[in-house]
Amino acid sequence: MSDRIRVAILGATGAVGTELIELLEKRNFPLTELKLLASSRSAGRTLLFKGKELSVEAVSENAFGDVDLVLASAGGSTSKAWASKIVEAGAVMVDNSSAFRLDPNVPLIVPEINPDAAANHQGIIANPNCTTILMGVAVYPLHQIQPIKRILVSTYQSASGAGARAMEEVKVQSQAILNGQSPTPEIFPYPLAFNLFPHNSPLNDRGYCEEEMKMVNETRKIFGAPDLRVSATCVRVPILRAHSEAINLEFEEPFAVDRAREILAQAPGVRLVENWQENHFPMPMEATGEDDVLVGRIRQDISHPCGLELWLSGDQIRKGAALNAVQIAELLVQKKLLNPVETASISA
Repeated sequence: MSDRIRVAILGATGAVGTELIELLEKRNFPLTELKLLASSRSAGRTLLFKGKELSVEAVSENAFGDVDLVLASAGGSTSKAWASKIVEAGAVMVDNSSAFRLDPNVPLIVPEINPDAAANHQGIIANPNCTTILMGVAVYPLHQIQPIKRILVSTYQSASGAGARAMEEVKVQSQAILNGQSPTPEIFPYPLAFNLFPHNSPLNDRGYCEEEMKMVNETRKIFGAPDLRVSATCVRVPILRAHSEAINLEFEEPFAVDRAREILAQAPGVRLVENWQENHFPMPMEATGEDDVLVGRIRQDISHPCGLELWLSGDQIRKGAALNAVQIAELLVQKKLLNPVETASISA
């Protein structure tokens, strides 16, 4: 592998794209060139990287010939449209969309859980859904000690999961309501300010939405546990940034709370936040801008002798998206897995 790592960000002007730029600088990623790509609407904008203004280019068929790594965060349709071109150019794509997550030829990676899966890539690596990442980082350390039989999870998902425009919409709606006006939804189907509603992704014939099924199917793939029982209820809440999750775990045998707390206190990517005297546990306000997933309120499930309950908050844009992608990129550098020799077999 060449020591000269040339990186492109596809979707550079979005909420996750700008976070990717910040993290590449903050973590001193070993790149020599950074190309910012977006739609023609954003071409010509400038973004700051290491004190220099970089101009955003419109993505085109010739955009990938001089890059080794593409961090894609422009949506599933865009990723599907450009994936073959990226791989044919000899670059590796770390994709933040849902386009390839369940493709059997594409590794789905959370570096704290399954870093070895990166060795199997054929030009594309998928970044999991934000809620899946946050939950996985928190519960996999326990799963390693004693396999989990069943996961029940309820999510409290912030506006940031729908992008920068959704975050702005909540601000505008909040001000409108405080001024006695009726809020107008545009990004979300209903007003989110001072409100909440079940996740608005499409429902299947069993009543589960797409977001909930992502948590089911992606967790099974990442954990390498195809029969793991998972059920999720995903809810949008009027929080600008950082998701929270209430998680119930069932094991084959009782799992001591003190042991679980000890394991999570040492787990990579986890920060234990528990002050029982002051009833202080993870909050999205404190998780915002943080790399770690904040975990706390670990307790015995009083309804089941083999159950544990826990609560988490994690930055959806950070660890739930951009940070995980950059960590995958760092993994590729560390393991010398750039410049794939085979062309990926991509499912539509």
